[in-house]
Amino acid sequence: MNREKITVVAFDADDTLWDCQGHFERVMQHLYDELTPWVDRETAALELFATERKNMRLLGYGVKAFTLSMLETAMRVSRNEMPAATISQILNECYGLLEFPCTPLPEVKETLEALHSAILPSQTSNLKSLVAFTKGELLDQEHKLQRSGLLPYFDHVEITSDKGEAEFHALCHKLQIAPEQMLMVGNSLKSDIAPALAIGCQAVYIPFHVTWQLEHHEHFEHPGMVQIEHFGQLLDLMVVRS
Repeated sequence: MNREKITVVAFDADDTLWDCQGHFERVMQHLYDELTPWVDRETAALELFATERKNMRLLGYGVKAFTLSMLETAMRVSRNEMPAATISQILNECYGLLEFPCTPLPEVKETLEALHSAILPSQTSNLKSLVAFTKGELLDQEHKLQRSGLLPYFDHVEITSDKGEAEFHALCHKLQIAPEQMLMVGNSLKSDIAPALAIGCQAVYIPFHVTWQLEHHEHFEHPGMVQIEHFGQLLDLMVVRS
């Protein structure tokens, strides 16, 4: 990683700044429980994954897409035999995902505060801005950023329906920087790391303990990527210390 070139640090949000997938996993486990009269849990998980993958092109990412896929899977797998009261319970749990607490993961707030302070003119740093770069449904992602309390640390927020090479190019163009000037920090090799590296950005990969199946990606090595185990190590990479 060539930190001298970095002027912008972009951060993924879900499962990088706060736990998101853990809340979804809890709701998914409820669906698997309720489908046991018809299929085993492994089959239920495969059926939900197939539904989400099928719906991705039209529904994209987020709670709304997840809710529709959950209900579709419940009705299809149960052959429309699942009681309405159970369907209603599942729906209510999905609604709850719109309001789960976005408590920052350990070391996140302190690290963002230190990096944000390094942008001040009095500091010897090349950093110019911090960016939140996340995919999903617009209002849902905006609300999560607000609930997290982390919004004041970001100079720019970009929410997209997907995160691929085109979206990374568009972000660099909007920020008026060359790709090599941006460091992307995230937990998804598929959405955060691989497309960023492909266009010439640098990247820091922070694995999360659980990964959505549609985000699975074979691990790889790259000279522009550094893997760290906890968020605070980002300061060591950036050499930003008070």
